[in-house]
Amino acid sequence: MNLPNKLTASRFVLTVLFLWCLFTNFPWHQTLGLVLFCLAGVTDYLDGRIARQRQLITNFGILMDPLADKIMTCSAFIAFVESTHVNPNAPVKLAAWMVVIIVSRELAITGMRLLAASKNVVLAAENYGKHKTIWQIISIIALLVVDALHEWPVPLQMIFRGWSPVFAEIALWITVVLTMLSGGIYLWRNRALYLNDM
Repeated sequence: MNLPNKLTASRFVLTVLFLWCLFTNFPWHQTLGLVLFCLAGVTDYLDGRIARQRQLITNFGILMDPLADKIMTCSAFIAFVESTHVNPNAPVKLAAWMVVIIVSRELAITGMRLLAASKNVVLAAENYGKHKTIWQIISIIALLVVDALHEWPVPLQMIFRGWSPVFAEIALWITVVLTMLSGGIYLWRNRALYLNDM
C-alpha cells in the first residue's frame, strides 16, 4: 500500500477515534476530538496532493478517498445533531434538516459515480464540490471549537468565546448552501447518465 492510500485508510481510523472522543466523557475529550478531526482533514489534503505529485494514483485511492471524506464529514454532522439535542444550552444548534441535506447530497453523488463507473465513465470532481468540502471541514472545526471551549484555559476561552459561535453559524449556512448548489450543478451537468436509463 503506497503512502497516499495509507493516509486515506488512516482517515477511517481517525474518524472512529474522533467519534469515540465525542461520545465518551473523559477530561479534554472534546479537544482531543477536535485535534483528531483536524488530523483527518490534513490527511485529506495530503493524500491527493502526494498521489498527484508522485503519480501514485490507484483505483483504491480513486474509490476510497472520496468515500473516506464522506464518512468523515457525514459522521461528524450526524454526531453534532445528537450532541446539540442532548445539550439544550449549546451555543450553536445544528438542525436535523441541514444534516439531511448534507447526507442526501453525498449519497446522491456517490450513486451518480457508481452509475458512471458501471458505464466506464469517470466523473471528475468539480470546483463547487471542492469548495463544499472545504466549507464542510471549516464548519465542523468551528463547531468543535465552540463545544471544546469550556475545556480550555480562561485566556483562550476569552479569545474565542465572543466570535466563534457566530462564525460557526455562518460557516454552517455557507456549507448548506454550497452543498445544495454543488449537488444540483453536479446532477444537472451529468443528467445524461441517469436520464438515459429511465
